[in-house]
Amino acid sequence: MSIDHAPRTEPVNPLAHLSDETIAELAKEFDAIHDEVYASLGAKDRKYITSVIAAQRQLVAAGRVLLLGSTSKPAWVAGTACLGVAKILENMEIGHNVMHGQWDWMNDPEIHSSVWDWDTASTSESWKHSHNFVHHTYTNIRGKDKDLGYEIMRIDPNQKWHPVYLFQPFYNVLLMAFFEWGVALHDLDIEAIRRGEKPAKDVLHDLKGIAGKARRQFVKDYVGWPVISAGAFALAQLASGGRLRESKKSRLAARLRNSSTSSGVSKLASLLDKRFSGVESTFLSTLTADFTANIIRNVWAHGIIFCGHFPDQAYTFSQKEVENETRGGWYVRQLVGAANIDGGPLFHLMSGNLSYQVEHHLYPDMPSTRYSEVAPKVKDICERYQLPYNTGPLMQQWGMVHRTIARLAFPGGKARPKPGPYRPEEAWRRKFSEEPGESEAARSRSRVPAGHPDAGPEHSSGGVDVEPPPRGDD
Repeated sequence: MSIDHAPRTEPVNPLAHLSDETIAELAKEFDAIHDEVYASLGAKDRKYITSVIAAQRQLVAAGRVLLLGSTSKPAWVAGTACLGVAKILENMEIGHNVMHGQWDWMNDPEIHSSVWDWDTASTSESWKHSHNFVHHTYTNIRGKDKDLGYEIMRIDPNQKWHPVYLFQPFYNVLLMAFFEWGVALHDLDIEAIRRGEKPAKDVLHDLKGIAGKARRQFVKDYVGWPVISAGAFALAQLASGGRLRESKKSRLAARLRNSSTSSGVSKLASLLDKRFSGVESTFLSTLTADFTANIIRNVWAHGIIFCGHFPDQAYTFSQKEVENETRGGWYVRQLVGAANIDGGPLFHLMSGNLSYQVEHHLYPDMPSTRYSEVAPKVKDICERYQLPYNTGPLMQQWGMVHRTIARLAFPGGKARPKPGPYRPEEAWRRKFSEEPGESEAARSRSRVPAGHPDAGPEHSSGGVDVEPPPRGDD
C-alpha cells in the first residue's frame, strides 16, 4: 500500500501570468521558428547526417580491426574506446534522431524512421510509441508520461512514496549500467499490464519483440564478433607458424582437469593448452570489450537523458493543470519540462544534441543540428514572455538529478525552487540590441511561404506521432 507524504503545494504554473491572447501569440512564434527551419532544409543537412553515419561506421570498423588483437592491452583499450564512441554516436545522434523522423524529409529509403533499427535492446516499434508519442505528447504530466521516473523511481515529490523507493539510489546504479535493457522493459508499460489495461496479445507481441531483439544483440556482441576475432587469431597463428604470443594455459582446459582425471580428458586439456589457448583468450577479451563498450554507451545515455529531464529546474504538471490545453500551453509545457546541458560542439554531437533538450521537446522532428541555430530565438521568446530557459553545466545538472533520486527515496520532500524568467548574458544582450526591434520569431514568420505544409511538431512522418493541440485553437 502506498504512503502519500507528498506536499500539497506546487510551483506556480509558468503560464499563470499570461493571458489567453498572449499564449495564442506565443504559439504562433514557436510555430514560425519550426516553419522557417523546415523551409530551409537541404543538401547541407543531408551531408551532415550521411557524414555522421559514415564516421560512425568507420569507428566500428576500426574498433573491430583493433579487437582482432584484443589479447594485447593497448589494442583492447583502443578497440573498446572506438567501439564505445561508435555505440554512443549510433544511439544518440543517429538512432534516436532518425527514429524521431528528423530526417524523413529526405525520403531516403535507408535513413528513415519507418525502416531504421538501432544497436540497442529496444525494438524500434515499441520505442517509437512509448517515447515519440507518449513521452513527447504528455511530457511531464504526472500519471500520463511514463518516462517520468520510468515507473520505477520517485523523482518528483508529488509522486506517492512507497517503501520500494528506498532502494532507488542502488537500482539506479544498475539502471545506469544496463540502461538499454531498462528502457526495453519500460516500453512494455508495466503499469498498464499490472492494472489489466493492456491486452494479453499486445503483451505477448511486445515480449516476442524484446526476446527477438535481445537474441540478436546477444549473438552479435557476445558470440559473433568474439568468434570472428578468435578465428582471425587462429588463422594468423597458423600462417605465422605459431609465432604469435599467446597464453600458456587455457581456462577451459583447467576446468576440464578439475572436473575429471581420466586420461582422455587430460589429453584434451593438453591439446587445448597447446593449440587453442590464444583462440580462447582472444574470444574472451573481445567479449569483454563488447560488454564494456555497451556499458560505456549505457552510462552516457543514462546521464544525458536524466540530466535533460530530471534536474531541479524542470516542472511537472498535474492532469488537471493541462485540461483544455491550448497549443501555446503545450509549447510552454515542453519548454519548462526539460533542461539543457551547456557544452561545446563535440559534447553536443556525442549527446545526440539532446544537450538541447529544451529545443528537442519543442521540435522533436527538427533535425538535431538545427537546435543550436534556433536556441537564440527560443531564448528571445523566453525573455519577452518572461518564461524560464533551463540550462546548466553537465556536473550541475547531474548532481541535481542524483540528489533528487537520493532525497526522494525517503518519504516527504518538496519541490525545489524553479528558475525565474530568462535573462540573457550581457554579451548576448548587446548582440541582439543591435538588431531591429521586431522579434526573431516574427522575422522568421515573415519569410515562410503562406500555408507551408511542414508545420509544427506533429509534422507527419514514420517516426513522429506527437499530438499537440492543432494550430488556430488558441
